[in-house]
Amino acid sequence: MTATVSAAIPESAPNRPKHVAVIMDGNNRWAKARRLKGVAGHKAGVDAVRAVVETCAREGVEVVTLFAFSSENWRRPQDEVSALMKLFVFALEREVRKLHRNNICLRLIGERSAFSPLLQNLMAKAETLTADNTAMTLVIAANYGGQWDITEATRKIARKVASGQLQPSDITEDLIQSHLSLGDLPTPDLMIRTAGEQRISNFMLWHLAYTEFYFSPVFWPDFKQPQMQEALAVYAARQRRFGQTDDQVAARSSL
Repeated sequence: MTATVSAAIPESAPNRPKHVAVIMDGNNRWAKARRLKGVAGHKAGVDAVRAVVETCAREGVEVVTLFAFSSENWRRPQDEVSALMKLFVFALEREVRKLHRNNICLRLIGERSAFSPLLQNLMAKAETLTADNTAMTLVIAANYGGQWDITEATRKIARKVASGQLQPSDITEDLIQSHLSLGDLPTPDLMIRTAGEQRISNFMLWHLAYTEFYFSPVFWPDFKQPQMQEALAVYAARQRRFGQTDDQVAARSSL
């Protein structure tokens, strides 16, 4: 469990994360603790999304990726899945214009074919509306899985090899990454998971190779500005080695 740090990340911090990924966990447990239906927790979680996005925008984070709905979440009770889909439609209809007014680009990653035509249309419209915004990129992972992402990238590359566009010797780590859902964006510097669980649950498997992890005991609906600032402060205090020694990192920092 992470230690409590009350101070916010300083404005001059050189190791401010460019990309923060979040597994938003604990909505159901939050609702259960209040003797409410699970959908009440998901609705309350929308406020946490706003708070986290606003905080990251103020702190200069360039990309925020939220794990909204995994490819495994279809196994949940049908009434909960239906309520989540309705909430997704509501958010796309009501929240996207707010993002656009604040110059935030919205991107959605995951297998869209499983969603209703209405939802797919709203996704496409939201991305088109906000495509040229530059203040920050908000990525929503919906019907997404890290294994699916790597499999899709492999299929794309295999088709290029089969057609003669690529040779097997052309396949590198950079090439594979370029074919992933977020291949054009920096990989996450910080991954946050709420509600006390300490696993990545098939989220961005390739991208998290060198990511710093932060696990919060707080249920997602209660994860607001103070909790987000605490996570950023913990990140700012860490030393990222990328396989190097402390002396090498110190020498690199002095350049």
